[in-house]
Amino acid sequence: MHPHCERLQQLTRRHFLQQSSLGLGAVALASLLERDAPAASRAENPLAPRRPPLPARAKRVIYLHLTGSPPNLDLFDYKPELVKLTGEPCPDEFLKGKRFAFTSGTPKLLGTPRQFAQYGSGGLWMSDAIPHLHDVADEMCVIHSMNTDQFNHAPAELLMYTGSPRSGRPSLGAWVTYGLGSENENLPGFVVLISSGVQPNGGKNSFGSGFLPSVFQGVQCRSQGDPVLYVSDPKGMDRDARRLSLDALRDLNEMQAVELGHPETRTRIAQYELAFRMQVSVPEVMDISRESPQTLEAYGAQPGASSFANNCLLARRLAENGVRYVQLFDWGWDFHGTGPGEDIRDGLTKKCATMDKPVAALIRDLKERGMLEETLIIWGGEFGRTPFREGRTAGGNILGRDHYPDCYTMWLAGGGAKRGFSYGETDELGFSVTADQVHVHDLQATILHLLGFDHQRLTFRFQGRDFRLTDVHGRVVRDLLLA
Repeated sequence: MHPHCERLQQLTRRHFLQQSSLGLGAVALASLLERDAPAASRAENPLAPRRPPLPARAKRVIYLHLTGSPPNLDLFDYKPELVKLTGEPCPDEFLKGKRFAFTSGTPKLLGTPRQFAQYGSGGLWMSDAIPHLHDVADEMCVIHSMNTDQFNHAPAELLMYTGSPRSGRPSLGAWVTYGLGSENENLPGFVVLISSGVQPNGGKNSFGSGFLPSVFQGVQCRSQGDPVLYVSDPKGMDRDARRLSLDALRDLNEMQAVELGHPETRTRIAQYELAFRMQVSVPEVMDISRESPQTLEAYGAQPGASSFANNCLLARRLAENGVRYVQLFDWGWDFHGTGPGEDIRDGLTKKCATMDKPVAALIRDLKERGMLEETLIIWGGEFGRTPFREGRTAGGNILGRDHYPDCYTMWLAGGGAKRGFSYGETDELGFSVTADQVHVHDLQATILHLLGFDHQRLTFRFQGRDFRLTDVHGRVVRDLLLA
């Protein structure tokens, strides 16, 4: 239905009398003012900041996704019994009825070759692969009992971000931006940063808007070259000429909006205007050379480079400037053991060195600036890794693990999550959850709860149905939350 007709349908005689109490002259004046106002100011801003319906602990999210999924048994989930049984055939009871991406037959158990110890007042177990995170253990809420339905990368990633293993649903960042808008009218509400040169496994669907208006999709920014593709003026066009062309496009879109009433037309107007403002604001925010040498050193960031460290620093700058949701994707965490870079010994050490320092610096930086309490940091992959050697590489000298959906580790920091806290348990070999399972939908519900939303009521009607991120599942895991 046309929005104007829908509004009229909802009016009653009582509404009319209440709203016209100041007289028809006021109504006429309002009409004249509306007619004379610039069309751009009449267009509703879909990214206008909004208050969540429930009390919120977090105002923004920084999601650190390690694409490919890090080996949880070599980083956070210490299994001494598995270490003792390394090289033994995997018991049939753990394999019966299970499917694995690259392993068949009877694989050999693989305990971690890493050294583990407990850190922080909560005694969180961490390996020697992540020494900088040891120092921020008291800020971390580690979930050992994560569980997903998917064992291949793209479906598992889509399930994590969109609530469905198939393409077409809105991503978590799009839902958050749809619910909260943006705190800075000159920046997108949802920004995506990609390091290691590879797009996420789910492609742009992992940060897309699905059936939500496209203004809520993630805007991919780059740390090299133009921060946003195609946002710069074409050669031969200055800013004044761009303004004139946008004014003409706006007028045409306004005519179409009045005639057809399609919400995507209003979205298009808002996106053009945002892009125009971004030409000035984005390059300034993305310029990390403005940071002090001490801050650059803390993150391990280098102006002009493209790295996960740079992106962690950019995430702080974007959050500081009002961006609601910042998504980082970092490729290279698929430790099958098919090459030296995928060995859970030296390969993992080298890969963690690109992540460990900047993530710890991000936590400390946000805390020092008084932002951590209102910023929810999420760290993890799309699933876990097996407690046995990957089938294709079992006969070689390189140690690797296959995909594993049944149990894995993620952690939260800030934004209302408990500090220095370990949640959930897995069995002594790391095959299954034995206490406090957290499904992907449960984590999604908990994230939305921290942002002030009931995951069952943050919905969007599409094709005759009210859709939500968690589909028909999910529960808030209240044991993860500060009192």
